[in-house]
Amino acid sequence: MEPITHLDLCTDHPEWNESYYFVFYDKQHNIGGMTRLGFKPNKEEGMSFYFLFLPNGSAAGYFREQKVKDYEKSLKVGGVYHNYQSKSKWKYQFKGTMILVKNPEDLPKVHEQPKLISGTEKVLMDITFEPINNTFEYSDHMTPESIEIGKKAGDKHWEQIAVLSGNIKIGNKNYKIENALGQRDHTYGVRDWTGVGNWLYYVVWFNNNLAVNPAAIITEDGRLSTAGFIFKDGKNIPLKTIQVVDQQFRKDGILPISSKLKLVDDYGISHILKAWVGPIIPIPFIDREGNRAILVQSMGNFELDGIKEGYGSFETLRRVP
Repeated sequence: MEPITHLDLCTDHPEWNESYYFVFYDKQHNIGGMTRLGFKPNKEEGMSFYFLFLPNGSAAGYFREQKVKDYEKSLKVGGVYHNYQSKSKWKYQFKGTMILVKNPEDLPKVHEQPKLISGTEKVLMDITFEPINNTFEYSDHMTPESIEIGKKAGDKHWEQIAVLSGNIKIGNKNYKIENALGQRDHTYGVRDWTGVGNWLYYVVWFNNNLAVNPAAIITEDGRLSTAGFIFKDGKNIPLKTIQVVDQQFRKDGILPISSKLKLVDDYGISHILKAWVGPIIPIPFIDREGNRAILVQSMGNFELDGIKEGYGSFETLRRVP
């Protein structure tokens, strides 16, 4: 288990941040989602979002920014709370009002087009996170070139898979979460949302004995920063290389459709991972110079070496030309 906070490693860069991400999917109820907390100590800023992909194809969203002086005492912004317990156990909690939209792609537009809001609901989440693997840190297994390119996404990057239990209550509807799978992600460093031309990050579960988590940044000149692991039969197996065999996007070249990756693990064994995106929430970013990028949050479907019924998050970041 890594240290929970790294304020002692904070540089003087105003955009240095420490980020905590949690993604989950419950197959029984066909409900999935993700929460993120981000802290920028040099700006005394905290940010949170919480997205839910609902069984009827709609989505719910929550976003907050507020002043945070010291996040070492509590990983909380607004209604989103990532509560570390003992022995690597976490509690992921939320209490607040979420905005509903019929089409998940409309969620980022509601500030300018409030008519897209189909309703609001009070939401409660209380999920216990029980790890099933040892924490995996990307950079321990990356090449020097991959580490240098990957600095646009932070300096350190931890991942851990867990079995989940608890409840999500949306209005009067309660979803009991039992034996669902989820994953947490913890990073620190300077994250350049608009400076990356193309990244992908998939969190894929098949069952309690098989999961895969590939991540890659592709530069404009074609160089790759790759990282990740396969979790199989209780062991984390680092990914040695990732080759992007194919990526399909819509006509805009931004929103993803599908991909095919060739993964080579630490044992030299090759794997083929096929991915198909599900409903999309496209999050826009713009910097002071006017550069724009779109971060896609989605739940997708996956196939590994012919093994079907993989599920999890399909995330991409694309710079807008």
